[in-house]
Order: sequence, then C-alpha cells, then structure tokens
Amino acid sequence: MSINFNDQVAIVTGAGNGLGRSHALELAKRGAKVVINDLGGARDGTGGGSEAAKEVVALIEANGGEAIANGANVADFDQVQQMIEQTMGKWGRIDVLVNNAGILRDKSFAKMDLADFQTVLDVHLMGSVNCTKAVWDIMREQSYGRIVMTTSSSGMYGNFGQANYGAAKMALVGFMNTLVLEGKKYGVNINTLSPTAGTRMLEDIIEDKQVMDLMSVESVTAALVTLCDRDAPNRTILCAGAGGYATTHIYETEGIFLPPSEQTPENVRANMDAIHNTQGEKMLLAGFEQTNKFVEKAIAYIKSQ
Repeated sequence: MSINFNDQVAIVTGAGNGLGRSHALELAKRGAKVVINDLGGARDGTGGGSEAAKEVVALIEANGGEAIANGANVADFDQVQQMIEQTMGKWGRIDVLVNNAGILRDKSFAKMDLADFQTVLDVHLMGSVNCTKAVWDIMREQSYGRIVMTTSSSGMYGNFGQANYGAAKMALVGFMNTLVLEGKKYGVNINTLSPTAGTRMLEDIIEDKQVMDLMSVESVTAALVTLCDRDAPNRTILCAGAGGYATTHIYETEGIFLPPSEQTPENVRANMDAIHNTQGEKMLLAGFEQTNKFVEKAIAYIKSQ
C-alpha cells in the first residue's frame, strides 16, 4: 500500500526547521500542496524571519511540488485566519493540518516566570486550537479532514523543568479526545503524534552526536504520515523516535463501590490496593462512560439491598 496525498492540501505549522520541515517535505514528496507556516523565531519563540520557510518552499518546488510560505504566529488567531484565507484563495481546500509549532522556555516551576508559562501555553495549546478552529468548518463542509496534534512524553509522563511545556502537551491529548467525538460524522479524523528527535529542542539535553543521529526527524515523519492520509486512524497517540514506534493509551481501573455509610476518606484510603487493581481495566472513549460505570455500581448495590 502506497500512501499519497495527490490533490490534497496540507498545512504544517513550525515547518521551517526540524520535525515540521521534515513533515512538510515528505507530504510534498507524496503529492500534497503544502503551506509552510513558520514564524522564524528562536527556540524560545523570540525573533522572527521568513528565510527558513522560503527555503523549504524552494526545496519543494525544485522537486516539482507546490508550496507557499506563511509567517503567521499561530498564537494570534487573526494571523491564522489570514493564513487560511491565503490557502483557500490559492487552492480552494484544506485536507490536512499538522499542528507542530512549538517553543521551549524550560525552568523548574519554582524559578519559572508565569509569563513564560503562559507564552508556552499560547504557542503549543492555543496555537493548535487557533489553527484547528480556523480549518474546522472547512473540513466539516467538505466532509473530510485530517488533523494531527503534537504531544510529548514530557506531557504524558512528566519531565523536570517543563511544567509549562508538559501542561500544554497533555492538554492537546484532551483536545483531541473531544474533537474526535465532534468530528467523526463529518469525516474529520484527529490523531496525536508524540515525537522524540534530534532537533534544536533537544540540543542542550542530549550532547552525544551518535545518539542525536539515531533520533532522525525522518523516522518520526514516517509515523506522522500514517496519521494524516485517507486511511488514517482516529484517536491514536502514536509515539515515534530513533526508529521505535509505540502507542500510548489512557486506562481506567474497574475500581470499587462503597455504600453511603462507608464513603469516608479513611475507607477510600484503606481500599487503595483494590482501587489500583489493574485487572479488568478499560480504555474509556468518552467522559460519560466513567459516570455510567459508577452509577451502575451504585444502582446494583441499591438493588441488592
């Protein structure tokens, strides 16, 4: 099976460097017309320039593809709207959105300025929200769309000094979970990529060049492409790095029921082993499933009395 994006239009944010650049080049290679969005700032989001985005466009065009550069700041909804208008004006549709743009402002939470916390949230979380909102009606009306969020192991599992980054990245998983429910009947699939690659985001953390070389951006892009083609899954968290591929799932244990007279903090604490018991745990696909489970346990208890 050959994956292609012939006659499709893709937007990749943060596509001037690193993972975004790799994603954009591969999508174009496989037939997509690509919007290369990049503010052109430094790793912490400061500064700006269009050179990187224009270079990616030139590479795509040199290989016979079609692309345009756009310098919208994804944290600014008005700029995002203008990017969408430019794309629709040129190609008339948008099939794929890859929310990849991001910045780092790492510090321990005790030393972190709240302005830096907010800025990281604005770019990673609200940047993805802004871009998704701007294409949502377009994709619904054309009954087709593929949207990919970019999460991180730092969000799902934690990482010292990245409270802001981790909070934003885990929020994107929750964002995906609800959009999956709202987009399904319109043919809009939403998935999440959890990458680890030897980009400038990790250059201060991993100094071993051999390790950085193993963590190629191309190996991550191979996973990304599977999340945004016509046969893409829905609601998948696909992890990728150094040629390794895995999925992350959120499970809930079966849990226990305590009768009204026993619903005390002391009894909850005393039953933590049973509450933690993973036997029979399940992946829940909507918030109400948890409510239903607990209510069913309560009703069963009432009927047994």
